[in-house]
Amino acid sequence: MDAVECMKTRRSIRAYKEGAVPREVIEEIVDCGRMAASAMNIQPWQFIAVTDENTRSRIADITDYGKFIAQASVCIAVFCQDVKYYLEDGSAATQNILNAARAHGLGSCWVAGDKKQYGPRIAALLGLPSNRGLISLVAIGHAAEEPAPTKKSLSEVLHWERYTG
Repeated sequence: MDAVECMKTRRSIRAYKEGAVPREVIEEIVDCGRMAASAMNIQPWQFIAVTDENTRSRIADITDYGKFIAQASVCIAVFCQDVKYYLEDGSAATQNILNAARAHGLGSCWVAGDKKQYGPRIAALLGLPSNRGLISLVAIGHAAEEPAPTKKSLSEVLHWERYTG
């Protein structure tokens, strides 16, 4: 699938079928996250790929809106150093991970981390030092649903030269 089709058809998947995602595919997906744009090329990220069922269940229990992480095949935790543009950098890496999962025919869903009170608990569970903050948790697996959310039309969000209300 080409890049434009990938981005236009990516959806948040919260239900997964059983079945492992091969390690090489996980590595390629995370490698796409690593290649994201980064302010001043600082690349403040660290990625933790969690395939252990028990650990994914513990992560799911800690979150408020990520209970489905327990059923995913893998959870990629994106952490960043506390640098000036950590959130932008980590968000760019997360979006690349979502698109790479889609390109591999997998479902994924972004679970917030940066402004969540559970961030330090996830970091401790995964052994991160205190100078790394949780940006996101990305559940990845074989999709068991095909959501079709309504998206705003281009004419509702695109303005030329200045905002036209």
